[in-house]
Amino acid sequence: MASEETRTKSKYLSGVIILLTFACGLETHNFRHPGKTLQYRHKGRVHHSVIKRSAGTPAFDPCYNYTELDNAWRATNNRLSSQLMCDGNVSWAGWYRLLLNNQSAQIPDTCVPEQSCGTNSTLWLNGQHPTVDDGVVTRPVCGNWMNDCCYFKTPSIQVKACPGNYYVYEFKDPMSCSLAYCADVDECQMNPSVCGPNSNCTNVNGGFNCSCWAGFTASFPNLTISINNTCTDINECLDSSSLCGPNASCHNSIGSFSCSCLSGYNVMNMNESVSNSNPCSDVDECQVNPSVCGPNSNCTNVNGGFNCSCLAGFTASFPNLTISINNTCTDINECLDSSSLCGPNASCHNYIGSFSCSCLSGYDVMNMNESVSNSNPCSDVDECQVNPSVCGPNSNCTNVNGGFNCSCWAGFTASFPNLTISINNTCTVYSTLSPPQTVYSTPSPPQTVTPPQTDVNECQVNPSVCGPNSNCTNVNGSYYCSCLAGFTASFPNLTISINNTCTVNSTPSQPVYSTLSPPQTGYSIVTPPQIGFEMSMTIDKPFDTSLSNPDDKNYKDYAQKIMDAVEESFQSLSISKVASVYVTGFRPGSTIVDCRITVTTATNSLDFSLIAIAIAKLSNILLSKGIPVAPNGFALTEQKPLISTSDKIYPQQKLELKCPQSVYLAITWKVNEKGPDSTKYTIVGDTLTLNSAAYSDNGRYSCIMQTGPIPYIQWQDISIEQEPSISVGDNNRVFPCDGRTVKLTCHINAGYSVEWVLNGKVQTSDIGSDSITVNHILPKQDCKDEIFTCRLKGLPQLLVYSYSTRNITVKTSTEDFTCKDDTLGFGKINSMTKGLCENGKEGSITYTCKLNGWTIEQDDCVLKVFKYLESKVQSLVIQDIPEFMANLSSAVDQNNANVTQSAATVKTIVEILSNISDLSKNITHNKPVMESFLNTVDVIVSDNSSKTWENLNNKNTTGNTSVKLLQSIENISDRLSDEFAINLSSIQLNRNTIKNSFNQTSQLPNSTTQIVIPNISETTFITVIFLSKLNNVLPTRNTPNNDNRTSQNRINGDVVVVKVNKTINNITFAFDIADTSLGNPQCVFWNFDLDRWDTTGCKVKILGNKTDKVTCECDHTTSFSILMSPFTIKDPVESTALAYITYIGVAISLASLILCLIIEMIVWKSVTRNDTSYIRHVSIVNIAVSLVIANICFIIGAAISNPYAKLEQMIPVARCSPVVFFMHFFYLSLFFWMLISALLLLYRTVMVLSQMSRTIMMVIAFTVGYCAPLLIAVITVASTAGAENYVSKENACWLNWNESKALLAFVIPALAVVAFNILVVIVVLFKMLRRGAGATTQPDERHVLVVIVRCVAILTPIFGLTWGFGIGTMVSPDFGIHVVFAILNSFQGFFVLVFGVILDNKVCESLLKTLSLNNLSSTRTKSTSAATSSGQQGVSQGRR
Repeated sequence: MASEETRTKSKYLSGVIILLTFACGLETHNFRHPGKTLQYRHKGRVHHSVIKRSAGTPAFDPCYNYTELDNAWRATNNRLSSQLMCDGNVSWAGWYRLLLNNQSAQIPDTCVPEQSCGTNSTLWLNGQHPTVDDGVVTRPVCGNWMNDCCYFKTPSIQVKACPGNYYVYEFKDPMSCSLAYCADVDECQMNPSVCGPNSNCTNVNGGFNCSCWAGFTASFPNLTISINNTCTDINECLDSSSLCGPNASCHNSIGSFSCSCLSGYNVMNMNESVSNSNPCSDVDECQVNPSVCGPNSNCTNVNGGFNCSCLAGFTASFPNLTISINNTCTDINECLDSSSLCGPNASCHNYIGSFSCSCLSGYDVMNMNESVSNSNPCSDVDECQVNPSVCGPNSNCTNVNGGFNCSCWAGFTASFPNLTISINNTCTVYSTLSPPQTVYSTPSPPQTVTPPQTDVNECQVNPSVCGPNSNCTNVNGSYYCSCLAGFTASFPNLTISINNTCTVNSTPSQPVYSTLSPPQTGYSIVTPPQIGFEMSMTIDKPFDTSLSNPDDKNYKDYAQKIMDAVEESFQSLSISKVASVYVTGFRPGSTIVDCRITVTTATNSLDFSLIAIAIAKLSNILLSKGIPVAPNGFALTEQKPLISTSDKIYPQQKLELKCPQSVYLAITWKVNEKGPDSTKYTIVGDTLTLNSAAYSDNGRYSCIMQTGPIPYIQWQDISIEQEPSISVGDNNRVFPCDGRTVKLTCHINAGYSVEWVLNGKVQTSDIGSDSITVNHILPKQDCKDEIFTCRLKGLPQLLVYSYSTRNITVKTSTEDFTCKDDTLGFGKINSMTKGLCENGKEGSITYTCKLNGWTIEQDDCVLKVFKYLESKVQSLVIQDIPEFMANLSSAVDQNNANVTQSAATVKTIVEILSNISDLSKNITHNKPVMESFLNTVDVIVSDNSSKTWENLNNKNTTGNTSVKLLQSIENISDRLSDEFAINLSSIQLNRNTIKNSFNQTSQLPNSTTQIVIPNISETTFITVIFLSKLNNVLPTRNTPNNDNRTSQNRINGDVVVVKVNKTINNITFAFDIADTSLGNPQCVFWNFDLDRWDTTGCKVKILGNKTDKVTCECDHTTSFSILMSPFTIKDPVESTALAYITYIGVAISLASLILCLIIEMIVWKSVTRNDTSYIRHVSIVNIAVSLVIANICFIIGAAISNPYAKLEQMIPVARCSPVVFFMHFFYLSLFFWMLISALLLLYRTVMVLSQMSRTIMMVIAFTVGYCAPLLIAVITVASTAGAENYVSKENACWLNWNESKALLAFVIPALAVVAFNILVVIVVLFKMLRRGAGATTQPDERHVLVVIVRCVAILTPIFGLTWGFGIGTMVSPDFGIHVVFAILNSFQGFFVLVFGVILDNKVCESLLKTLSLNNLSSTRTKSTSAATSSGQQGVSQGRR
């Protein structure tokens, strides 16, 4: 009772005191919770506070046994209070927790200014607050007074940190007044994010301070840091030179930065980071890695890099690229132009790194102390002088170039007449005088053939050409002179001529040689020459790339057969004998063989009619050896300079080629064995002009002269330089006008050099291996825009072309920018710019300005080796494909990591592979080419590239890159020769000859995909490619416009490519399921025409309880796989049902329409007596005619594009196009004649009393009925046929939808007519109902609904209202809608017959009358009149 009474009194007393204090206007401090009352006495005033003690907690732990003190006056920011408090008057007992306005507070642990906290001397904690783990600690307390923070040293107190981020204190009496404990709220502890991210919060008395972390600064530096003015990253790299030192790059990161040495430099102290005090110095790469340049090269160190140069006699494998370990130095075959090195009469011998020259037989070097060269050439050796007895006794020795000729004196002959005269076959006395013999002692060097010309008979043209006492003998291309018996030349050592006549021979003389022709009779003797000529022959077989390699067995076999055949064909000719045959190479087009033939002739020229005979025999001989020669496949060839300049040819320059020997010959030109493109080349006379040269115009240019049965070809290989590629990044850069140094860099491809120019002056620049950089210092004031030009250096003739220069405009601005970079320029949020790639790459990098600086948005950089190969493939000749593919495969292997992580590089490589497959359409490849091709594919589809392909497919919803890769694999796999196998990490290829049946299982890791072909009618080649990683690559859409990102399908197994030379009707695939959690398997192939996976011709076969296998049965061969989808697919029977409905309906319609036209012909005169009836029946007839022709075209189109044909059969566009045009035209005519019918009804219903002449109505009807449809059809074909998008590509002869939307040219007019006709029906019904339907209908039809139904039934087929269901077919795939549409419109002809003709009473009556007249033809006039009256009465009754 006592305690309860005490509590009651306490409550009452508190209430009274509070009321009293309010009444007196004094301040009261209420703690909100009842408890004991503390009194503060100061200057006669009593202050009360209510204190709460925590309940339900252990008494021994002060964190749960404390009293709350919530006194606003204790706040440190309560300065110079008029009411001074003193804690010396408080009876302190136990532990206390400080609060300020119900927020947890603490005693400040720093000095608090005096006259604060509602008192004079402020008490603060002289020491750090403890942590929770510290438990209870003792801390001294100081009172600030007289500018001494610890003037009062009050008793120490105990402090404890509690869970929940608050403190409790055991306060002590400060022993004096006025002293009071201060309280402060730690905002940093209460709200850690009060300053925002990337900042430090420091509590201060009465508030808090915010500061940014190192590497960050306030978004608005002039404002206080807070949650509204947060700390953002500082881009320390804006002045990288002062941070990182020279030769280093700075990389900004969030809150920090890092320095790294530029390529070719390294930090001096490896134990410390790169900085201004630990700068980067040059690395001598040549010393660190002596093989850095590859074999046969010199390495020269330069600042920041190194230069590679080839040793003498070597050159780079790819001349347009920098020499490196990936582009090594290979031997130069100096002998390709031996005449400029060794001089005439010498042979050149190439060897690794050098060459040597040696004189031909019969020649010797002029200076024996020096090597054979152009300046020390080989000259003829006079064997007759060196060794006078070289021919033996009784003989004459005559020196000739490269040899000598022996002849016997008159009266002597060779011991062995069939052998050459020599010291071993001497001249002996001949019993009967015979003409001297002339033979070869040494084969003469081959002579170059000249084009055959008509021989001039000099002896006939000028009989005295040889002078008196002589005989003149004509030979092909020349003549020779000989003296009559008893005469000899005036000067025996000179040729007989008008200047060296024949005189009486007083003494026996030596034989005289005529150098013009071979010896005949008499004493003038000339050596029979050897003549060499070049010939090409076209073999009627596709070119195989194995014929590009002289070491390949296929090359050797072909070459040997051809050489044997040539020798055999020329042996039968009496005029010549084959001295040598050499196949110099094979070229594509089909397969062209180049060979050089040297023959020994009886004259100094060839008789081309005889050569034609030899070639005819050669063709038969080659055919017997299995080498068919194409018709007109032979030609004589000669390499000749066709252009007058030896300078390099650059893109866009004009190039003129002139046929050297075409004065009186008709000529044609070929470029790479094809006729020149008339849009690029012009031909005037014997001159071919290329108006604007391009790198792709490289190749062989041939001038062909037809001189008879054998063409004569002069040719030259023309090389056009690669176009310079100058890159500078963004053309506009913005910088502040503050005196900073900005860097402008210009990249150039190999083989060219550039320079920076400003205001016409060349700027001093830093030159790199493939770039040049100018450091431009901006002024600090009076800045203006400046244009810097990067231009080609040393090629002034190219400065007229746009590719020779690139500009950068440097602009200055005083605006504030978020992104700052001395190279990229300054920019604002979300602005974009383009920068250059790093050294060794081409392309560009797109940056976007974000809060933390320029951020890479898209990287389109590609390694230069692949950009070079991409440009090279544009002008690649087919015979160079093996070497090119080997280089591509090697480059991909060496740069594997870069390739698989770069979408731009992968895309470039796929473009290269696509070009190679396109080049291969008319040739075949052997194993090395295909191995290089698939090895390249194996790298770019590996698991490492999965994210790259995901990026490519997501950015390109049509998946062009991935689909192009698959198509390239398919195309080239169709162009293989021989049998071989290739096994790579994710690709397996097998090419075999098969017969009867075929069964093969994948040997790839984790794959047992199997292919079974049970029945093969005849022996054939099959190529099978298993690809286990294309699930990383191919899109998964199964509709043409399905986005890969939203498609729920997955490629759930291997992809298999099958190529067979013959038609296969049944093939089975057994696929492993990669992910068994997916359901609803589909057997699919990639349909390139529809650009999606397709199931046509394939079906899934269930294998019992096996869940890890899917078997597919297909009736065609292409790229197969399996798709998994959560949706079930439609039954293919539905499409077949629609087809049958359509065909049956169209057939019935055709029969009905023909019957309709027959009836109209019969009743025409009876039913067309007034204008309205006339126009109505004209409309019906034209509707019927248009529908008949349109349906016939429909049937023809269906026959052309049989939907049941095998999928590989493409739609024959050329045959479909005219059918589609007429179908389009006549279906539109059908609708427009329906429109005429509706207009007529509307006209007669609305304008009852109006009268329009029949002529005007007919003109309007035929203009609208036929001219409007014709105009629409012509515009449609004109606007879409050029892009080959007129006809649909989805196995139907009809207007295209997917590409050009040409179908709208039918849908829009047709539905517009239908919509208008519906409105006409509504208007007519409205008019009829207003006039009163009952007066005009039969008694059983007087109900309004009956009238409406009858009217709609008759007008619907005539007005084509059923075509309105076409809207449903365009927006819904529902099978029911398509069935309704097919039934209503395929039977339209039947409906026209029924509702337009048969149900027309007037037509029926006229038809019956006509038939009755025919049946009663013997009845008299009276009977006929009665019948007519009866008929009229019937009509009258029918219409009552």
